[in-house]
Amino acid sequence: MSAIEIGRVCVKTLGREAGKTCVIIDIIDKNFVLIDGNVKRRRCNIKHIEPTDKKIDIEKGASTEEVRLALDTVGLL
Repeated sequence: MSAIEIGRVCVKTLGREAGKTCVIIDIIDKNFVLIDGNVKRRRCNIKHIEPTDKKIDIEKGASTEEVRLALDTVGLL
């Protein structure tokens, strides 16, 4: 399994945005992360995301525009 880390591209597995691509932009604690990308920026339980083997180069707390630009650059938007 891929690590939960900043910049890790994931797929939402549960909730209204299930199946959409997201990126971890901050780690809140051992159960929650902050995600953004093709989903609304929000806190998410790590049990509700599936990490992929892809990782983009973003800073902790990157803006929505920075995340979307990085996703677009690697062809994931």
